Amino acid sequence: MTTSNTPTQASAAAPAITSSASSYFERHIFFCTNERTNGENCCAQYNAQASFEYCKKQVGAAGLAGVGKVRVNKAGCLDRCAAGPVAVVYPEAVWYSYVDNSDIDEIIESHLKNGQVVERLLTPPELGR
Repeated sequence: MTTSNTPTQASAAAPAITSSASSYFERHIFFCTNERTNGENCCAQYNAQASFEYCKKQVGAAGLAGVGKVRVNKAGCLDRCAAGPVAVVYPEAVWYSYVDNSDIDEIIESHLKNGQVVERLLTPPELGR
């Protein structure tokens, strides 16, 4: 007995993902908020939680939050501790090292709102943990 639901047919029927147009959010920004208690460098040492909260508030106030727009998330360790504090914007996979709220404002205005990378805040590619 044969069935019409063979694995080959099921995978052939699955829709292909071809663009970010099918994404629930246009962009995500993830803030590392990891805290280490062993003395190693971590983003929490640089008030990453406050930066996350500030970004979330500013994105909302600018009308950029919500479905089809921007989602601000916090994350555990993103393994870029030597460059901390860090945030990463997807789907572009652009990594930022920031210092203060004015840097966050620039990321929001330039990248999240207008799609332009803030070159001066890019995390050096060689900096990891």
